[in-house]
Amino acid sequence: MLKKFYQITIFPYTLFLLYLMFLGMGRFQFEVNVIRIEPVFSTVKFIENTIRWWDIVRIVLGNVLMFIPFGFLGWVFPKLQDLKCLMYTFISSIVIIEGMQYFTRLGIFEIDDILLNSFGVFIGYQIHKVIENKLSV
Repeated sequence: MLKKFYQITIFPYTLFLLYLMFLGMGRFQFEVNVIRIEPVFSTVKFIENTIRWWDIVRIVLGNVLMFIPFGFLGWVFPKLQDLKCLMYTFISSIVIIEGMQYFTRLGIFEIDDILLNSFGVFIGYQIHKVIENKLSV
């Protein structure tokens, strides 16, 4: 039942995330291409320069939480049951998406986004494994 629900909802959820990444949340097209390749430091600078805690939570934690569902992709694509394969596939995909944000100027290519999103997938994978173990008992 849970797997079937996931299989039905992951595609629309992915489309929703792509919408958010390119058009949602007040996005606009930058005048120049922007890239931030300093891991962790750009997030620390963002936190230091942001007054409202809500913005920090929404952006930083959101970049992790919104990607947890992709840790369950093994339910749709059996080859992605393996963590290495899942992470390789996800990181390759998210780098392409970040690149598209850069080239369309509808976002910023940020290494920290890749790291935070991937951490979300890793957490999702761990939750997925716990659920799989509970269901097989």
